Amino acid sequence: MKFHVFMLPTIGEPQDLRRGMAGQNPEHYQRMLRQVSDIVRLADEMGYEGIGFTEHHFHIEGFECSTNPVLWNLFTAMQTKRVRVGQLGIVLPASNPIRVAEDLAMLDQMSGGRAYAGFARGYQARAVNTLAQHIHVGATRSDKSQMDAINREAFEEALDIIKLAWTRETFSYDGKFWKIPVETPWDFPATRKWGRGLGPDGRLTEIGIVPRPLQKPHPPIYFPFAFSMTTVRHGARVGGVPVLLSGDVDFCKDLFTVYQEEAARAGRSLRWGESVALGGFLSVAHDAGKAEAFAQSYRWAHEEWFTPFGFPKGLELIGDPDTISRGLETLQNALRFEEFFIWLNQGLSPHEQVLENLELFATKVMPRFR
Repeated sequence: MKFHVFMLPTIGEPQDLRRGMAGQNPEHYQRMLRQVSDIVRLADEMGYEGIGFTEHHFHIEGFECSTNPVLWNLFTAMQTKRVRVGQLGIVLPASNPIRVAEDLAMLDQMSGGRAYAGFARGYQARAVNTLAQHIHVGATRSDKSQMDAINREAFEEALDIIKLAWTRETFSYDGKFWKIPVETPWDFPATRKWGRGLGPDGRLTEIGIVPRPLQKPHPPIYFPFAFSMTTVRHGARVGGVPVLLSGDVDFCKDLFTVYQEEAARAGRSLRWGESVALGGFLSVAHDAGKAEAFAQSYRWAHEEWFTPFGFPKGLELIGDPDTISRGLETLQNALRFEEFFIWLNQGLSPHEQVLENLELFATKVMPRFR
């Protein structure tokens, strides 16, 4: 099994956040940078497969300080040698898909082919409603409303554009939200001699991004954190890996079955559990009481930040290495998944405990699943 690390990241411990406006505190931000540096270097040394960051904006409260996950990825890649770097995930309805395709292609080139791409629809209205106003798209909670449908259309269209940009030298796209290229006179001598995408009348007919990804056909694609059948079906059709934050085996089985069946209809023959990932919060210690104490700051943050958005706590792996291993083994025997994303308690707990948590899992749990 491959194990990934997922960080929000968070700018401080509960006492820091309670003081207010923690996200704008420069000293806290510098401390967070140092913490993330320690974590990514250790994860690289200990054999973790990848490190991912979320995307959220305007987090003056300090819970999720990742305005640009691609910059976090580059920050990580420049300090590591082998670990993969990715986003969990970029909010496509609030993004320019051409810029996303370019940024991720650059990341893939600069990291030596270590990038993966994670794409999300966006549920935090403060950010999505502000950043996606130009295409009249808002945040969604998969409630099958009109805005939910528009958000999904924008998401799927953006992903189509990104994949075209990655896989073709030049391309065009005529969609509901994006026209690529727009009608533009470009009778440029160098383009006629050495480029492509000009019509006989000197107008643009296609464009191409620079660079294209190092990985072929493109970096692996993930859909964090999937809860709806519609998202899982879409992932199966386009070859994306849904990441489920759930310990409900029956619920996961239903989604796994839908994914496998939809993938088969799209011409992808997958075994049970292939191309679907699981994730959850981790707190491991030699002493079960210490592991439980370590989890309290995560639970506080979840109650204060994620519960009001309607998110359940999801899968929690808390205990000593044997307890954690038994829990993972039970899940893997039932679901046969190949990748697991660890929600790390960075920032919310004392830093040395976070590093101990990461190292103990790598030395006492991971070897049992390889």
